[in-house]
This record gives sequence, C-alpha cells and structure tokens, in this order.
Amino acid sequence: MWSSAREIAPGDLVIVWMTRDLVQPLVVTPGKEINNRFGFYRHDDLVGVPYGSKVGSRNGKGFIHVLRPTPELWTLALPHRTQILYLADIAFVTSWLNIKPGSKVIEAGTGSGSFSHSVTRTVGPTGHLWSYEFHEARATKAREEFSRHGMDATVTLTHRNVCKDGFTVSDVVDAVFLDLPAPWDAVDHAKKALRKDRVTRICCFSPCMEQVLRTVNALNDAGFTDITMYETLIRPQQVDAVPALTPISDVREKLKGMERRREDKRFRQIANSRAAVATAGKRKRTDDADADDDADAISAAGKRSRTEEGEEFKFSEGGAAPAQIVMREHELDAQPEEGARPVTTGVAPRISISKAFPEVRGHTSYLTFACLLPIMADGLAPVWEGRSQRCP
Repeated sequence: MWSSAREIAPGDLVIVWMTRDLVQPLVVTPGKEINNRFGFYRHDDLVGVPYGSKVGSRNGKGFIHVLRPTPELWTLALPHRTQILYLADIAFVTSWLNIKPGSKVIEAGTGSGSFSHSVTRTVGPTGHLWSYEFHEARATKAREEFSRHGMDATVTLTHRNVCKDGFTVSDVVDAVFLDLPAPWDAVDHAKKALRKDRVTRICCFSPCMEQVLRTVNALNDAGFTDITMYETLIRPQQVDAVPALTPISDVREKLKGMERRREDKRFRQIANSRAAVATAGKRKRTDDADADDDADAISAAGKRSRTEEGEEFKFSEGGAAPAQIVMREHELDAQPEEGARPVTTGVAPRISISKAFPEVRGHTSYLTFACLLPIMADGLAPVWEGRSQRCP
C-alpha cells in the first residue's frame, strides 16, 4: 500500500496536515501549486523531501506537514462518499472478528473505503478482502482508489447487491462485515460464504436500534451464537506542558530589588519634602519641629498607593517596611531547622496536563457480533470445556 520510499517522488500520494481538524490527501504533481490560508506551496518543492517533513510556505505565511499515508490518516483525509467508520469502530471490529495476517474477509458495502484500507493492511499479502458495493458510481470510484494505492492483489471489489444476489464466494472466508441498510437480508448469504471447518465471525453495523433487533432475529434464525451488541465512542485528549516554575533564587533577587527601589523612592520623597519646607520659610521651626515635619511628610508620602512590577505597596505610619516584604525576606533568608527536608532550588520539572475535548467524535452506531460454530460429521456443534453454543 502506497509508497515505501523514504522521500517523496512525483505521483506519490501524501497526507497534508495543516491542523488537527484540517487534513487532506494530495497527489504530488510537478507544475501544480497549493494556495490556502497557510501559505503558498509548489508541488515541485515537495519532490525529494523526506516523508514527515515540515515545509514552510513560499510567502512566509505558515507551514504544513507532509506525511506518509496510513489507514488511520486516510480515514481522516479521505473524500466522503458515504458515512464512514472511524478508528474506534475499526479497531474494535478488527479485534472482535479476529482479523489477522492471512485472514479471508468479506466486506459489504465498500462505501468510502475507510474500513477496506485498514483490513487490507491487517490481512497482508497472504490474506484477501472481498468487498461488495451495490452503488455503481461508488464502486467505480473505490476501485480506482484501490488500484492507485497498490491494493489490487489483496482486494477484489465487486459491484453487486448482496442482499438479493448473495456473495461470489462460498465456504471460504473467516469473517464477514456487513455495513448495509438491511443487513438481516444478507445474513443467510453470509452464512454460506463463511467456512464450516472452524469458528467464524460476523459483524453488522447499524445506526438505529430497530435495525439491531431485526438483525439479531435473523442471526438467531440462521443458527449464529454468542450474539452481542456494542456501541463504541472516542473522546480525544489534549496534552499540554505547563511552563517550569521560576527558581526560588530568582524570586529572592526580584523581591530584594523591589525593596531597594522602594527604599530609594522613599528617601527621594523625604529629601523633596525637606527642600519644599526650607524654601517656603513661612514659619520658624525648632529642631524638634523639623523632626515632626519630616515625620508628617513621610506619613503623607506613605499614604499613597503605588504599584511596582505588578505589586501594590502601602507604607505604614512612620515609613516602616511593609509586613509582607519583611516576612518574605525572613522566610527566604532563614536557615532550615534541624531535621527539616532540604528545599531544591533547581529548575522544577515540566508538568504535563491532560484535558478531554467536550465533544465526543463519531456517530451513533451499534455493532452486532455473532459466531458461527463448525458443523461436525454428526451435524452437531462441538463442545469446548463443557460448553456448547459459545465461541471458544
């Protein structure tokens, strides 16, 4: 599937990642250009660039990432021709159906090919996928995509109404996945396609509970067992790193600098007040009166509310240093008591926090699973560990 080379070549399909919610496929074609709100780019600039590179725009407006296609990225970027399966459903279905390298699988219908790409990668070159689509235009478009992505040897796509005409294989596949408007009409045909010499599995995708009920009835009538229904949802998490805390030594120096500036300003106010009183000369003062006037000037200056470097300082009567600063200096300069744990003053480690997105991505869907047990020569189902009619 897709190119396995290290660098991008002309004609390669790449995934252009712009934002988490804006991902699109691009066939690199020399001579063409990309122009969007993230800048201006030429396809020629992408040729020879390693997959996964960050490419800046020619006009300096932004950048994009060019990624190697994977089934997961293709699910995010593919053009929607129908409602598609997303990663949460795909992973769960693949696991429950026990799809693995070498498995033979049926898919009906093909739709936009999201599930098809994931299954093709899982079964590998030793497995095979038979995909059926009743809508001719969608089948043609999907066949073209499978061919461009190098999946011809692993996928057989057929334009066919499987509810009416059944499947083209019989007693061959290990698992069947039905994504149809009326999956109950295809249950009997699926039973014919499944192998009879081992336990096989089926999954039916339905958007409403009424469809689930009809599907369950059809599975019971056809002899399937271990019928179970699940609903899967995905809630992404945003992980961010909190900036490192400021070292305590920097905080100490900052507080001391603020205290020095405060004292310098206070002394300037005292000097200015004395100069103003001496210039006025309107009254005779004794040395004691001078001291009183100085105290009055200092008290008047201390009543002003001032903010330095984001903190508000208010002087108390007599010009004493604020209690908050005095206490902080005492705390910073104090020696730890005997037996106390030492305080590390180095740079604190970065802290990562996780925040769940408010919305749950996906759509309402119900996955109905069932097993078909192999038939013995006497026509009875085998027994595992004293239990019958259950998947082993």
